[in-house]
Amino acid sequence: MKFILSLASIVILSFGTSSLAFAAEVPATKAPVAKVEAVTTQEAININTADVQELTKLKGVGVKKAEAIIAWREENGNFKTVDQLLEVKGIGEVTLAQNRENIRI
Repeated sequence: MKFILSLASIVILSFGTSSLAFAAEVPATKAPVAKVEAVTTQEAININTADVQELTKLKGVGVKKAEAIIAWREENGNFKTVDQLLEVKGIGEVTLAQNRENIRI
């Protein structure tokens, strides 16, 4: 019985060692890594003609703010500068800064 256990131990150890040796002999291949660029292209939005749906594409602008932009436009006429958005209730410096590149007049 001891002989069988010893023989089994030797076989197991030999197999385990040869597996490690085999693993060391196999060259590690470096798989090509696909470079993924996060590109967020947003179409410029004309704040003088945009509807609620278009205005909500701006960061931080939900339905209520979009409606406020349109209401301001209806009361005051077209925006003459992008900075006039600050006159719209709910539009602050941060919202304007986040969207300045995507706003057109």
